[in-house]
Amino acid sequence: MQETKTVNRVIRITNCLKTILELEPELRKLDLGASLLDEFDFLKRFLEKVDHMQLSEDEVERIERATAKFLEELRLPFSQFMEKRSGSDRLQ
Repeated sequence: MQETKTVNRVIRITNCLKTILELEPELRKLDLGASLLDEFDFLKRFLEKVDHMQLSEDEVERIERATAKFLEELRLPFSQFMEKRSGSDRLQ
């Protein structure tokens, strides 16, 4: 039973990390600064090690909340980027 919980936690964290990493190409287009983009290298290295980590339920929940907050904070910059992009596609 404990092994199932551990596997479930790893899957949940992996899902969070992959969700963020999938945004990397779009974040590069937003020009949000090199410091944020540098963190993707850290996340990629962390993702490689997550299978071997012992994480508590509290830690996993904290990572899930942080991921949700990060995605929420990106909503406005992404929407502004999409507005600019769609506006440039219009015929004058």
